[in-house]
Amino acid sequence: MKELWQLFITFCRIGGFTFGGGYAMLPMLQSEVVTKRGWATEDEILDYFAIGQCTPGIIFVNTATFVGYKRQGVLGAISATIGSIFPSVIIVVIIAAVLNNFAQLPIVQHAFGAVRVVVGVLIVNAVIGMWKKSVVDKLCGVIAVVAFLLSAIFELSPIWVVLGAAVIGVVIPVLKEARAK
Repeated sequence: MKELWQLFITFCRIGGFTFGGGYAMLPMLQSEVVTKRGWATEDEILDYFAIGQCTPGIIFVNTATFVGYKRQGVLGAISATIGSIFPSVIIVVIIAAVLNNFAQLPIVQHAFGAVRVVVGVLIVNAVIGMWKKSVVDKLCGVIAVVAFLLSAIFELSPIWVVLGAAVIGVVIPVLKEARAK
């Protein structure tokens, strides 16, 4: 029961104190889940994050669900998931209640502009960290560049990009092994 509460509180804190979505939450997620609590390894978090991008829903919530399930099964998944969405629900209810009254004020518009800049920086930081941990050889580098081009320039659905990368990640080593024989 204690760990279920810890899952709820940890993901509630991450969800309540990071802004900008899944990518902006990755550094705090890694710090809390991997470094501080040891609930998952760096590789597991990156895998959960990657799978969370491919499944319907919010990346952070999906990742919380995976971590919770790993730690405490279905009850852990429920606890972590509820913890991850709880702050957002409270914040959205409060903002919805007051935003219409203040949204047009210049100070509010400037504040949102500044927050967008900081969130952009947090996302770039998370991407650089993921790049360093994920791109371990030339094949991974080529896959990363091609995936970026397919997503950014050709606007190919991330589902197809991820599935294609998975197929390449399986096929290339098999071909190399067959060629070595």
